[in-house]
Amino acid sequence: MPSTRQRGSHWERAAEALLREHGLQELARNFSSRFGELDLVMLDGPVLVFVEVRYRHADRFGSGADTVDRAKQRKLASAAGHYLSLHAEHRCRPCRFDVVSIGGGAGDDPGGAQLNWIKDAFDAA
Repeated sequence: MPSTRQRGSHWERAAEALLREHGLQELARNFSSRFGELDLVMLDGPVLVFVEVRYRHADRFGSGADTVDRAKQRKLASAAGHYLSLHAEHRCRPCRFDVVSIGGGAGDDPGGAQLNWIKDAFDAA
């Protein structure tokens, strides 16, 4: 039985594969700071994209995207600000926050899982 961390890593790799198929380039995975963690940091052309990956086995209580509430958005924006403070080469890039919401599929079985990429999921302002 995989741990929660292993399951999360599996779905982050699945989300990254989806985004790579659409031309995004990975810069960082699991960037951690005292402000929180960024699951993926990617480039979409000139745009720096901070990606939150959320998995829900069942959406009875909402999708994974529904769990990215205002408090979580603030944490992601703070972590993104810290990332930018450490990576001066990206400070002038336009930025956006995307969410990959994953539902269905059993455990780590990608069969039946639905990956929903939500571009520009929220505004950090």
